[in-house]
Amino acid sequence: MQKAITSKIILTTFIVCVLPIRVISQHADIQLLRYLNSNQNAPADPIFKTVTNSVFPMAIGVPAAITTLYLLNKDSANKQHAIIIGGTVIISSAITGLLKYTIQRERPFVTYPDIKHITPEDSYSFPSGHTSTAFALATSITIAYPKWYVAAPAYLWASSAAYSRLHLGVHYPSDVLAGALIGSGSAWLCYKLNMRLQQRK
Repeated sequence: MQKAITSKIILTTFIVCVLPIRVISQHADIQLLRYLNSNQNAPADPIFKTVTNSVFPMAIGVPAAITTLYLLNKDSANKQHAIIIGGTVIISSAITGLLKYTIQRERPFVTYPDIKHITPEDSYSFPSGHTSTAFALATSITIAYPKWYVAAPAYLWASSAAYSRLHLGVHYPSDVLAGALIGSGSAWLCYKLNMRLQQRK
């Protein structure tokens, strides 16, 4: 029963949030990317590479750090936070990977050789895995620790990671938007599922 509910939630999220993004005019999508790509500030390239490269280490490091806090202090709240944050990253990655290899959208620099890409990528483009992971982390951290001084830097970092994918020329704007929705949606899905499990105990 729980699996059926989860499947319905994921399918509904895909239909309502992701499909409309995917069918955005390809012309508008590539034109916005071309504008950003052609007006990029070259000295900022190393900064955005660093931001992009920080996503997956953060996705591992943050849940690991909170789990360590739980093991040291035996604080049940930190245990729940680690479960929600770690679970969110896993759910988001699974959904993103499934969509990537189902839709199989080529990277913009493959379809449009004039797009300058600064970092190598060999997987499919839609949706952005870096963006979904960053927003999954930012949203789940904000749910776990609902303070402005937690949410503000978390979403600033996630938004910077999302923009970095455009700056580096490896994603369309619609890839990034879909990734942000999937990441944030995964956080709320994981939170709700965890709350239901806690209520049944």
